[in-house]
Amino acid sequence: MKHSLRKGFSFGLTSGIITTLGLMVGLHSGTHSKIIVLGGVLTIAIADAFSDALGIHVSEEAENKHTTKEIWESTISTFFSKFLFALTFIIPILLLKLSTAIVIGVIWGLTILGILSYNIAKDQKVKSLGVIAEHLIIALIVIFITHFVGDWISIKFG
Repeated sequence: MKHSLRKGFSFGLTSGIITTLGLMVGLHSGTHSKIIVLGGVLTIAIADAFSDALGIHVSEEAENKHTTKEIWESTISTFFSKFLFALTFIIPILLLKLSTAIVIGVIWGLTILGILSYNIAKDQKVKSLGVIAEHLIIALIVIFITHFVGDWISIKFG
């Protein structure tokens, strides 16, 4: 895979996992509302995909070492990987009880992040366990913090 496409795909996928899981877990613990969690995931899929794509676009331009084509490849691959992956979290929300959908979403997201991390480690020819652990620990920190923030908001303002 071309560097520009891999960069956008890896960024979009990672961001799609972390932001969508954080949002889902936080909104669930704060509201326990399926419609609010669903609306949040759709919002992330659209607004944050555009935001991340523009962020990659500007970052690549600021480096002043990529062609216009490479910049747009990174931009587009970031948008589509973030947008499409974030949408996958909607399936369990629509089909299952919300608390079950959240657990399935966490398992799904961490599994994909683990696979991506393994592939990154393999490409870099480093031990995969350390790379996988580092990425999963960061994701779990986000999940735990957003859960407790949701609980706090529910208690404080609910």
